[in-house]
Amino acid sequence: MSTESFPTHTPAPAHDPGQTPAGPRTGVWLIGARGSVATTAVAGCAATVAGLHPPTGLVTETRPFAGAGLAPLSSLVFGGHDTADCPLPKRAEALAEGGVLPHGLPTAVRAELEAADRAIRPGGPQSGDPRSTEELVDAFAADLTAFREEHGLARVVVINVASTEPAPAAGTLPASSLYAAAALRAGCPYANFTPSTGIHHPDLAEQARASGLPYAGRDGKTGQTLLRSVLGPMFRDRALAVRAWSGSNLLGGGDGAALADPAAAAAKNAGKERVLADTLPTVPEGEVHIDDVPALGDWKTAWDHIAFDGFLGTRMVLQTIWQGCDSALAAPLVLDLARLLARAHEAGISGPLGELAFYFKDPDALRAPDGESPPTPAGLAEQHQLLLGFARRLGAAA
Repeated sequence: MSTESFPTHTPAPAHDPGQTPAGPRTGVWLIGARGSVATTAVAGCAATVAGLHPPTGLVTETRPFAGAGLAPLSSLVFGGHDTADCPLPKRAEALAEGGVLPHGLPTAVRAELEAADRAIRPGGPQSGDPRSTEELVDAFAADLTAFREEHGLARVVVINVASTEPAPAAGTLPASSLYAAAALRAGCPYANFTPSTGIHHPDLAEQARASGLPYAGRDGKTGQTLLRSVLGPMFRDRALAVRAWSGSNLLGGGDGAALADPAAAAAKNAGKERVLADTLPTVPEGEVHIDDVPALGDWKTAWDHIAFDGFLGTRMVLQTIWQGCDSALAAPLVLDLARLLARAHEAGISGPLGELAFYFKDPDALRAPDGESPPTPAGLAEQHQLLLGFARRLGAAA
């Protein structure tokens, strides 16, 4: 099946961001709404809708999704929670200066950035916040409900794109899980694009099951792990014995600072290493290391060293270098997930969506009609086929 990219919409004319376009609108509520990924997603959506840039990297804008009934990009309305107070237009200007956004784009889409910024609410818990866990969840859920009602939205999808947090202490709900609990309480589909606990906290398991909402994954797959999910199956399918697989990541920006915390780095590395354990017959030696290099800003370099044996025990090595911008890699996937989860919700699909494994280092389990949980494939090609099947399922539900 062809995956040639083509626009599924005509460029929209410039309009007042407060004006309601024809048809139902979908809310996208971003946790970490003033961060690099969120800012790039908002600016990139506006630029694509206006015809300023093609939908490069948007899988949902490729041919197989044309009949899936997804919400048009022009119908998306953005808001979110954040503890930062830097306005989105200013954040976008900083990203343009760093080469993440094209020069001039923050000015071209300033109205859309300002509209999204007006919808951002204070996150938490912050130092000295006297509110209890229940009070915080109630407040966050009320923000979601108010956003949906104020903008007349058909539904709101919550996506966590905040900085990675360490694994929580036993018996506590970390910030990511507070937001996930609020999404469940407000009746919002949810995706976790970070390695943080989110909806997968054991205290939320029963609420998630009873909610009737679709939710997906943990930790977006954008760079090094994306490549591993392609190379791992290659070694396996060619019966080549991988002896060692080591990796290094150099990155700056907010992610680099957050992952300088060993506990946060451990949460991140678990997903990177899981794909090899799930793909290869035996787990190779080696680890992944993450170094904070503030001078790199939003850019990162990932290096892998793979030692493997060929026929007659011939020893060989493959080395890869991935240099990219996490925000530009992640933003289109965030938009994809918002559209897919919104459509799943509209179609009455609920529970964990293992079919969206294509997007995650740590995907949810698949669910067979008989209730069994078959293994979720770790290889990107198999995950892509699952995604295409899900697109057909969404189309059939139209």
